Amino acid sequence: MQIFVASPRGFCAGVVRAIDTVEIALKRFGVPVYVKHQIVHNQFVVDSLEAKGAITVDDIDNIPMESVVVFSAHGSPPIDYKKAAARRLKVIDATCPLVTKVHNEARKYSAENNKIILIGHKGHQEVQGTMGQTNMKLIDEREGPNLPNWESNSPVVVLTQTTLSVADTESTVKEIGKKFPNMKVRNDICYATTNRQRAVRELVLKVDLLLVIGSQTSSNCNRLTEVARQFGVPSYLINGPDEIEPEWLLNYNRIGITSGASTPEELVERVIKAIGASKITALEGVEEDITFVLPQEIK
Repeated sequence: MQIFVASPRGFCAGVVRAIDTVEIALKRFGVPVYVKHQIVHNQFVVDSLEAKGAITVDDIDNIPMESVVVFSAHGSPPIDYKKAAARRLKVIDATCPLVTKVHNEARKYSAENNKIILIGHKGHQEVQGTMGQTNMKLIDEREGPNLPNWESNSPVVVLTQTTLSVADTESTVKEIGKKFPNMKVRNDICYATTNRQRAVRELVLKVDLLLVIGSQTSSNCNRLTEVARQFGVPSYLINGPDEIEPEWLLNYNRIGITSGASTPEELVERVIKAIGASKITALEGVEEDITFVLPQEIK
């Protein structure tokens, strides 16, 4: 049996920044530090930070007055900042700068009297944060175009969730363009999402099965499994070695491995060790040297 490992894979700059923010906050302000929503969509990471004293909450109202709270990498709507101010919380904003960019675009183009369409997945934390910035129409490509009944010559700007399928998003943009030919499209899918999907498209040409290491709640991990299946390669999203099915090791000789932008490399190494392949080949890919500065509150 042979393993092929994709590159790039694992943590992106925004995830590194968010995790570092929580760890520094714990050291600087002491236990506990509250985190609004999971800091990143990986349970292993969340559990590791909670073991150090972080407390994850889904509602600002559940945080004691005058506490320290870190807002997650996915971004938060303005109402969360208002609630935090009312409770006199010290807010440390770990929103990924690439998500903040989308928020800024939404407000800018809305102020210029454009109609905003957001391509994204209904209910995802990032989408909730972006939609809270201004009025906009959400298009979830999983449910079909469902385009708004605006005049065809309306000034339309299309924004996207940062962790979508590149191919599916391009298809949705084309459908929107048929109705609104003068639309302006912002390229909001982040570099890490794009690079990891490109790596999978190359990887699946060499393997019989793809294992994506990450959490079921991770949008970018789910997109990686979908890319492989579009090429006819069976693909499974697993948290770690405990979720490996024995028949996978019996029925497939060439196994591909990758991981999403919120998955620590430790989990990838555990899976590789558990499979125990006779040969491991690391594929070459785009080198990522992007880093983000820490939030102002803890710099």
